[in-house]
Amino acid sequence: MYIGALTLDLLLGDVRSLKQKRSVVRPIIAEVRRKFPAVAVAETGHLDLYRRAEIGIAVVSSTAANCGEVMDACERLIAFHPEIELLSARQRIFNEHEESGHDDTGDSRYGSSLDSWR
Repeated sequence: MYIGALTLDLLLGDVRSLKQKRSVVRPIIAEVRRKFPAVAVAETGHLDLYRRAEIGIAVVSSTAANCGEVMDACERLIAFHPEIELLSARQRIFNEHEESGHDDTGDSRYGSSLDSWR
């Protein structure tokens, strides 16, 4: 079993309030849920900033390759929205054979040598 985590840092276009931010971010999250019903997606960061958003996506699969493909597709779907700019995307893939809390970087929040920055 492999668990993929995708974190997307977004800059929102002409947004001047948290209410406007919600009107941009909610439809994006709903679209990901519609097109990829097997993934979990939520706004996970920058909750108090109206021009920034962080979206987190989680995928569970039997292969690391499938996790990567689904995360890539989700990233592409979000990146092509004209009202946002994708500042960064981070993919991490964890597997069931890793020890809990163990990693090679010394930071127990991230757990795999399959980590990648984009």
